[in-house]
Amino acid sequence: MGTVSSHKDLLVWQKSVSLASRIYAATAALPSDERYGLSTQMRRAAVSVASNIAEGAGRSSRGEYIQFLNVARGSLSELETQILIAGNLQLIDKNLGLDESASEIGKMLTSLIQRLRERRELAARR
Repeated sequence: MGTVSSHKDLLVWQKSVSLASRIYAATAALPSDERYGLSTQMRRAAVSVASNIAEGAGRSSRGEYIQFLNVARGSLSELETQILIAGNLQLIDKNLGLDESASEIGKMLTSLIQRLRERRELAARR
């Protein structure tokens, strides 16, 4: 694993920003009655994922970082549910791969959280 000097160096953050941008594009064409419903919820959840990764990375303790990554994971779970609902209602194209991207980000977040917990435990033993 290379040196990370900023949240911008994290692949999971980069993929989260990309997913948020894709969510904005996918929801732009939603019917007007959904603009302030599902569309807004999806956009907020998507932005929350990347934002919480960034905020956690900027915190001074590993514990705080893990806490913000868990919040990001929660927002991602919301977004995955919303993507499924929007797809089932045929409001967004299921072939956009949004669910696959969200799943990949989820695995990356889980892995990062686990690595940070292991490092925290190692540091506590010293």
